[in-house]
Amino acid sequence: MSLGADVFALISRDSQADRVVPRSGQSARLTLATSAAMAFLAVFAMALSMASGRLADRWSDALAQSSTIRISAPEAELEAQTWAVLTVLEQTPGIESARALSDEDQQALLSPWFGPDLPLDDLPIPRLIEIIETPEGYDPDGLRQRLAAEAPGAVLDDHDRWRRPLADAASRLRLLGGLALVLILGATAAMVTLAAQAALSANEQVIRVLRLVGARDSYIARAFVRRFTLRALTGAAMGTGIGVLAVLILPSARDTAAILTGLSFSGAGWLWPLLIPILAATTAFFATRFAAFRTLRGLQ
Repeated sequence: MSLGADVFALISRDSQADRVVPRSGQSARLTLATSAAMAFLAVFAMALSMASGRLADRWSDALAQSSTIRISAPEAELEAQTWAVLTVLEQTPGIESARALSDEDQQALLSPWFGPDLPLDDLPIPRLIEIIETPEGYDPDGLRQRLAAEAPGAVLDDHDRWRRPLADAASRLRLLGGLALVLILGATAAMVTLAAQAALSANEQVIRVLRLVGARDSYIARAFVRRFTLRALTGAAMGTGIGVLAVLILPSARDTAAILTGLSFSGAGWLWPLLIPILAATTAFFATRFAAFRTLRGLQ
């Protein structure tokens, strides 16, 4: 039986062939429930992959053109070294702006970790200088050498050690999401195959009668392939719809600062869940086709 004939039989409806496959029963409920559950999980796997990737990209972009200089020096030398560093930065090509963070700025930075009542005056907290780069950037090695000569207590952090792991995290999270989708489709194929085999075995007597009246195995197989593919498509569409609704009611990233908020799609990303029912139906199509011919050969 050709693949093209299978696809045509799937699109066109043969009422007589549809009677071969029971409309209800354990196999029908199993196919619908499995497809719906797997599609629901696929929506969340896709949303988690995209949201985590966006988060890592956003953090990486935020650090892409910024650097920090930390000045650790005795209090008597702190102001002098701060002005020396700012002077060096003004003379360094590739730096758009630089400013020393005030006590209030550092208090705001540390508040999420230590609370708003942190006594900065009683702690040996280093002075921080924020650097904003131009798109061309600057030479970090040359700047480090100048800082070592002008301000020995200054340490440059160009955020490179943060940017690389975040970029790697973005790509790996997307890969993880793709792997999760593959596993979900594999589980769907396995369950649909079992359901199709159970339905074929339960209708063994009907299949033998159809053979006696001249029905070909391709005709019988098409009936099962069409019914189970449509069941998988229906169940996956239901699961996808429920999954998208569940994603919509999750807390927004604007409502709270938690890391796992914003688990959603963005822009054209909302169209991606539409592929889930199509992928589920395609998986069910090939799984049922394989199971039907294998089972029919065993009923010879």
